[in-house]
Amino acid sequence: MSSFIVMSLLFGLTFGQTASLCAPAEYTIHVEKRECAYCLAINTTICAGFCMTRDSNGKKLLLRSALSQNVCTYKEMLYQTALIPGCPRHTIPYYSYPVAVSCKCGKCNTDYSDCVHEKVKTNYCTKPQKLCNV
Repeated sequence: MSSFIVMSLLFGLTFGQTASLCAPAEYTIHVEKRECAYCLAINTTICAGFCMTRDSNGKKLLLRSALSQNVCTYKEMLYQTALIPGCPRHTIPYYSYPVAVSCKCGKCNTDYSDCVHEKVKTNYCTKPQKLCNV
């Protein structure tokens, strides 16, 4: 019986790591400035997917460090800059955004990620749209 438990535990640990489906995914960002005539639709990649997490029901029995939940976050990224068309001279017409090169399951880093799930904001243009393919 004990060898069955050990084998089940090893299988669970192995499968748990391979069951994480965290990878770059296509995403469209809509960017507009009040002063500019157009909205820019930027095709980029973000990190998205499923990461194995721990059940925190036993939080009174576990150390605080054991309760952290993994999220799909950037392993490697680069920044691109796009030019928003139709901006007057006094306005800075550039917008910089991250592009996911590779992703990992790990702790959320607030230096470059929004780690709080907020109410979904609409991602659309209110002005005529221009497309930027990167």
